[in-house]
Amino acid sequence: MLFNSIEFLIFFPIVTLLFYLLPHKFRWFLLLAASCFFYMWFIPKYILILLITIVIDYLAGILIFKWKDSPSKKKTCLIVSIISTCSVLFIFKYLNFCSANLVALAQHFGWAHPQQVLNIALPIGLSFHTFQSLSYVIEVYRGHQKAERHFGYYALYVMFYPQLVTGPIERPQNLLTQLHREKKLQYDNIANGLRLILFGLFLKMVVADNLGTYVDQIYENPHAFSSGDILLGMVFYSFQIYGDFFGYSSIALGCALAMGFTLIDNFKTPYLSDSIQEFWRRWHISLSTWFRDYLYIPLGGNRVSIPRWALNTLIVFTVCGIWHGANWTFMIWGFAYGVLLCLERPLRSLHIFDKISSKSGKSILKGLNILKTFIIVTLLWSIFRAPSFDSLHQLFSALSHNFSLPAQLHVNSIVWIALAFFIMIDLLIRRSRFDVWCGQQKSAVRWTIYALMIFAIIVFSSVQQYPFIYFQF
Repeated sequence: MLFNSIEFLIFFPIVTLLFYLLPHKFRWFLLLAASCFFYMWFIPKYILILLITIVIDYLAGILIFKWKDSPSKKKTCLIVSIISTCSVLFIFKYLNFCSANLVALAQHFGWAHPQQVLNIALPIGLSFHTFQSLSYVIEVYRGHQKAERHFGYYALYVMFYPQLVTGPIERPQNLLTQLHREKKLQYDNIANGLRLILFGLFLKMVVADNLGTYVDQIYENPHAFSSGDILLGMVFYSFQIYGDFFGYSSIALGCALAMGFTLIDNFKTPYLSDSIQEFWRRWHISLSTWFRDYLYIPLGGNRVSIPRWALNTLIVFTVCGIWHGANWTFMIWGFAYGVLLCLERPLRSLHIFDKISSKSGKSILKGLNILKTFIIVTLLWSIFRAPSFDSLHQLFSALSHNFSLPAQLHVNSIVWIALAFFIMIDLLIRRSRFDVWCGQQKSAVRWTIYALMIFAIIVFSSVQQYPFIYFQF
């Protein structure tokens, strides 16, 4: 079920109302049933895939906790759980990709290798709930979380509908603990939750989807556009993916908050970052911290020699790229970030700009660094957006040869206004969150913002309804 659908506008208030009407001891069942219904709205049979990972890691958690005094048994159980859960992800997301590459390799060397293709669709959000399930098992193994004996509560932890499909990826210490606590109806939770939902719908339906119309034109036929058009399309995609994913995360946080649950913030004004390292601390926070805690630190993190640290960084970001999709473009995208982070560390250690003492000088330098980071991120988003290396080559070929073409991309003025409004809000909430910032404004300001967003959603939503970009992951 899409957040930006009529069905969800019916589903959300009914579930929230029933949640508060029911006694606490029955709420887990309501939320689990609602989450199953929400997920089955897409492809009903794929809930069985989700059930497999839930059962595997539920049993693994119990066994790991039972054998907490037997390191070898505990570790064996952890390894079996990780392999089993990741195997499900591999079969549905990467098997066809690996098979196609083996066929290409065999053909290169003249070997016979029939291609095995599974005619199945990737279950929505499989990578997200796989990682959430794995975080539970790892935290139980580390002794940071007790094994959950109640199967219903554990299933709800993995399937909690607001963040089931596209995150944020929650840790058991946060979400599972909250699921057990009784929630009381509070005005602030309802008000802030609705603000986040409204904000998220505006970002998705008015900003991201309208920008997507122009981005698609550029990437489908770049040679038909001038270099300026292509650059504008690349910038538009930076804001499209940000508005799309930030919008989903805001709605997810809002739906959860309306019932009293607090989820992790997934974005903190990432395009105001003055370095690649800072960008990844502000972008898709639940995923970047997952890789930090469960891959980067176990590999040694930065407590190792410089060459080993560089290798750790490259491994983590290459895996991050693969996590996003079974395509070489994603792998290169992740690897490129790893390389950039490896280059940033020695440059920062030189302290070249430390001698700048004036406040204005530091501000100018910070602004330039923010611009530099945004340009780099935008260029890398083009790799992320391109469906293949051939289309990426066409994009950059057109970019470097189409200087003489006149501008063909005629952008509706509404798009510029919506984008400007989004950027202004992003600047205003750089040290806060939209619901908190909005709640601090005077009543007239708040209601003006609400009215403008509701009006824009009703009148200026894109004719073409795009699926949320991160659904494919």
